[in-house]
Amino acid sequence: MKRWALLCGVMLLFAGITSAQDDKVMVFGGYSYVHADTTGLVRTSTSFHGGSGSIAYKPIPLVSVVADFGGYHWNGSGALAGADATLFSYLFGPKVDLKIGPVTPFVQSLFGGTHLSACGGGCLSENAFSMTLGGGLDWYATRHIGVRLIQAEYYMTRFSSQTQNNARISAGVAFRF
Repeated sequence: MKRWALLCGVMLLFAGITSAQDDKVMVFGGYSYVHADTTGLVRTSTSFHGGSGSIAYKPIPLVSVVADFGGYHWNGSGALAGADATLFSYLFGPKVDLKIGPVTPFVQSLFGGTHLSACGGGCLSENAFSMTLGGGLDWYATRHIGVRLIQAEYYMTRFSSQTQNNARISAGVAFRF
């Protein structure tokens, strides 16, 4: 019961903060494609499909703090039929954006981890350091509702003591409060 009361209190605090300040919080959700370098894990490169979501809080103009979470899945085919893999990413870091009328370009650098679960002949489950570096473009149809036209990022992971150089591309819906 104490946890529930604490959660309600925190939610009320954040609701008060966001209502008192204009456009301080941005929430994104959408489709994500990850082109993964899977050398030594599955094959040379693999295409993962899934979704990602993020929440950004802007404590000062132009600069936000971002929490980004994503889930991506791959199914094997041909000689790899029956094999599959799932990635779950949890990344945090700074974002810089510039609101120009209805368009908001941004760049961000996020750091955190990625969890890999893969099966095919045997199963593997591993956590690794990961980071992204990239940017994107949001277009807002109204003051609060927009479309993330593109978010393109270099997505580095470090599984099995090897660096994988990946790419992540996302698009979806964005909301400002």
